[in-house]
Amino acid sequence: LDLLGANYTFLNERLAKHYGIPNVYGSRFRRITFGPDSVRGGLLRQGSILTVTSYATRTSPVVRGKWILDNLLGVPPPPPPPAVPALKENTGTAKALSVRERLAEHRANPACSGCHQLMDPVGFSLENYDAVGRWRTLEESKPIDVSGGLPDGSKFAGVSGLQQALLSRPEVFAGTLTEKLFTYALGRGVEYYDAPAVRRVVREARAKDYRFSSLLLGIVTSAPFQMRRSQ
Repeated sequence: LDLLGANYTFLNERLAKHYGIPNVYGSRFRRITFGPDSVRGGLLRQGSILTVTSYATRTSPVVRGKWILDNLLGVPPPPPPPAVPALKENTGTAKALSVRERLAEHRANPACSGCHQLMDPVGFSLENYDAVGRWRTLEESKPIDVSGGLPDGSKFAGVSGLQQALLSRPEVFAGTLTEKLFTYALGRGVEYYDAPAVRRVVREARAKDYRFSSLLLGIVTSAPFQMRRSQ
């Protein structure tokens, strides 16, 4: 669960400057522990993930929301319908709108609203991070609204609220990670008949605080792994 809730990271001087963290010098990476009010720590605040889930010129709550649903919660949204119009970009002559405001117009299209109602609220909670993961509080000279929610109806604000919502049900994240580890270990996708093995691994890992080693040991002792065919 440290993947989500860690209060530390590893930095060298160059990365520390990107994150705005002082007093880190040299090319050597070293462990840095953050205070309780830090805007860093865990996958949700990592620049690499925040960058790869953005476009070159702006953030994308849609892509970030989809990434979280798919990779952390294991509930990927359905694929978009064909010929979906692109999000309207700000121009020099038009009134500058925030990404949230432009997505609100986008969701007015009935063909778009179904999927975006799932993805957008999750991604909005990360809008304090720009397209390369730097912290910000304003967009288009206006305060950023980071209120968000999950498909189960829970509401929260900001990355801390999203983190707490995910950690409040650790078995969901652990189950998603277990399925992905099974895919790697088996050399194939996880099928419906693998579900009992996945549940057993997660259930037994609960007693060990979902340590990564407990997931791995559960997988290598499972029937699907031990009875897999050679590839």
